[in-house]
Amino acid sequence: METTASPTHQTPLHPGLPFLGNTLAFLRNPLGTLHTLQRNHDRIVHLRIGGRHQYLVLQPEDAKHILQENHRNYGRSPAFEVLKIFLGNGLLTSDGDFWRRQRRLAQPAFHRQKLAALTQTMISETAAWLDELKQHDLTKSVNVSQAFMDVTMRIVCKTLFGSDITGKLDGLSAALDSLNYLANKRMLSPIRFPRSWPTPDNLRSKRARLQVDSFIYGIINQRRDKNDQRDDLLGMLLSAEDEETGERMSDQQLRDESVTIFSAGHETTAVSMAWTVHLLTQHPNVLARLKAESQSVLGDERMPLPDVFRRLTYTMQVVQESLRLYPPAWIMSRRAHNDDHIGPYTIPAGDTALVCPYLLHRDPANWPNPDNFNPDRFAPGGPKESLHSYAYLPFGGGPRLCIGNQFALMEMQILLAMFVRDFDLKTVANQRIIPKPLITLRPNQPIRIILT
Repeated sequence: METTASPTHQTPLHPGLPFLGNTLAFLRNPLGTLHTLQRNHDRIVHLRIGGRHQYLVLQPEDAKHILQENHRNYGRSPAFEVLKIFLGNGLLTSDGDFWRRQRRLAQPAFHRQKLAALTQTMISETAAWLDELKQHDLTKSVNVSQAFMDVTMRIVCKTLFGSDITGKLDGLSAALDSLNYLANKRMLSPIRFPRSWPTPDNLRSKRARLQVDSFIYGIINQRRDKNDQRDDLLGMLLSAEDEETGERMSDQQLRDESVTIFSAGHETTAVSMAWTVHLLTQHPNVLARLKAESQSVLGDERMPLPDVFRRLTYTMQVVQESLRLYPPAWIMSRRAHNDDHIGPYTIPAGDTALVCPYLLHRDPANWPNPDNFNPDRFAPGGPKESLHSYAYLPFGGGPRLCIGNQFALMEMQILLAMFVRDFDLKTVANQRIIPKPLITLRPNQPIRIILT
């Protein structure tokens, strides 16, 4: 599909209300509205949301144009200003030359060989978590949404900060959850009071941020004072040097990258794991096949060796299909620096382009029976291999592809295989679980299941 032709057509405008445009439709039912747009438009649609002009692209080729081929024309949209309050100026929220420098500095910490060294930590923390789970009263349902939050936080803490933080996580976890909740609330609110105003939410946000900063700066200072060199992620970031200037990250940069890794590294993975388990309880045939593979490959070892997880091919297919249906980063926004052309249409400078993995992953033109959970789509030689590379974007695309994508996939594979090996899973009756699109694509309520 050509993306460089001169503009000759006005971009289709989706009808909305006077003055409000499409704002109310998105506030009331964002995913339903997106499906309506997908049915009624072919390539790109012009929306008016929150007083801003936004352009949703619907084809993988055009998503690639925005995220990769012409990525230098696009910066972070105004939506990321809310995340900056929470995350600071880390890789997720920064832009331009500063982002490129930070990406160069952080990239070696996420090299495959470095991540392989962290696999043992993932396995040992998962084994300890499963031991604790077996001590629970299993006659009652288990909140797996919270259970996966707990174990992914332990894993990211150990891999990011090392082993000397035991007993310090409860306050940090509560502070991060508070900041996440307040960021979601502010992003969805049509009225945003200045951060300097002493509103209850602003005061709560300030307290939580101070708590997070105290924890992370304390660890950074301790490492610097003792010249404490380790192979955890923070150690790699502390020692990273810019190849061109020899500079290292400042304490502020280390703080912002640590909070970004910490937040993205446990919340998104935990949400994805909860969705995966929910899907498995609805599809017993897939669960039985997954369980058979995990028992065959992992055996009875409490802590299997890292190398054996490479043989869990069906487990990875289940993870990939779950991420297709419920991608945590369900929509991405970019602000155009200059006019850009999508075929005969124009995205004007200053306006926002939207790429929606949730829609791309459920486009029936690329994914037959798109709402069905079918891990065989990702089998070797299966349908996925013939699709456009941007038809599947669970971690974004282009230069801003999520730096922790391999970390997350490895973690999900380990957690899922060891979990289903050790437990039988059954759904709880009368749960109505539907997606709730916040900053990430969460379920509308905690997912509960019966474990035996």
